[in-house]
Amino acid sequence: MLTEHVRAQFNCLAVLMLVGDSRQVPGQRKRGRRQEDARQRIAARTTPDAGRWEVVVETRDQAEMRTRLRRLQEAGVDGATIRIDTLCGRLELPTTYRLSHFVTDPAQECEHDRSDH
Repeated sequence: MLTEHVRAQFNCLAVLMLVGDSRQVPGQRKRGRRQEDARQRIAARTTPDAGRWEVVVETRDQAEMRTRLRRLQEAGVDGATIRIDTLCGRLELPTTYRLSHFVTDPAQECEHDRSDH
């Protein structure tokens, strides 16, 4: 059983949360939903059963990683299928950059094409 003091605190928190939601910039909620939908679509396209992530380059040189990224973009590779992992080092190990590209499984593409027809 909640005491009156605790109930009053919960009510204050609920009011503060509602006030915080009402101060959103116009269009912000809609933009957030669009971004979340896009993230979910990308996640669905890059599931482990749809293909695999192939490492393009793993390097400690950030400039080399950027050069390889630019080459992928110039080749027309979809940006949603490119991943950059930054493996943060500490004193003993320097930071390493890993650039990967998602490659779809050809068998999955064939099944997807058949299901569309």
